[in-house]
Amino acid sequence: MKITDHITNAKGKTLFSFEIIPPVKGHQIQQLYDNIDPLMEFNPPFIDVTTSREEYVYIDRDGLLDKKLTRMRPGTVGICASIKHKYDVDTVPHVLCGGFTREETEYLLVDCHYLGIDNIMALRGDAMKDEKYFQPTKGGHMYAVDLVKQVHELNCGNYLHETVDSDNCGDFCIGVAGYPEKHLEAPSLKSDLKRLKEKVDAGADYVVTQMFFDNQKYFEFVEEAKKMGITIPIIPGIKPIAVKRHLQLLPQVFRIDLPQDLIDAVDDCKSNKDVRKVGVEWAIQQSKELKAAGVPVLHYYSMGKSDNIKAIAEQIF
Repeated sequence: MKITDHITNAKGKTLFSFEIIPPVKGHQIQQLYDNIDPLMEFNPPFIDVTTSREEYVYIDRDGLLDKKLTRMRPGTVGICASIKHKYDVDTVPHVLCGGFTREETEYLLVDCHYLGIDNIMALRGDAMKDEKYFQPTKGGHMYAVDLVKQVHELNCGNYLHETVDSDNCGDFCIGVAGYPEKHLEAPSLKSDLKRLKEKVDAGADYVVTQMFFDNQKYFEFVEEAKKMGITIPIIPGIKPIAVKRHLQLLPQVFRIDLPQDLIDAVDDCKSNKDVRKVGVEWAIQQSKELKAAGVPVLHYYSMGKSDNIKAIAEQIF
């Protein structure tokens, strides 16, 4: 079922969903199941599965370093299919511009359609670790809006090199990212909202926001998006702080602000176990306020661990 259909069928009830990261290669999927199992009691209608782009490794060949591409995590589509089969829940694979040609993207979408995966999250993706700025893969997309356009065209039966006349073409529900505090590369929030509007006009069906820790920034973002003519669901993304290092890491990586009350509470913690409790309590209060405001879904970034997400969900759902 499409994410938008899940939201419609909920008739105003706030739904619970979460995002997982595939384990690094060399690990089996049971590790993933062990983290999903405790969250299934809250009846998530869908689970997002991230995609990691390729990385460079250097192999020593007789004293010379040979630069090779590798992927550190197994395929997202296969994991989505496994989760869908095991839990009978919709899965949302993240589809990236970075690391994929247009043809590879089409193959991935064909596989998703074949497996009955009805939703995808269309993202540009991050720059590679040794790149200061994002560089598109040769033959790939530069911007998420171009990826949205490709998916929309496939939904119409228009493939890259042919048109398929079929009553069973892809009909993907397309999710895109939104940034309540603007994308780190955007010159302003207004210009970032214009980019979001372009993705909506290209065929996006719903938005999931980047993490934020001040609900007012989400509410203001939704209001400004409406003024821009964006009327599709905007799902808030929530991440509980888990370690003291997040005070430096999250603003550095995601260019977000942390409320001073949260900073002070984390600074007062004696251990990361205490930090985890603070993060859970803060996320609970965020979630309660957002739910009271009638958000369609509360979407949690689990980062491969479920104990803190379970503690939050127990208080909200």
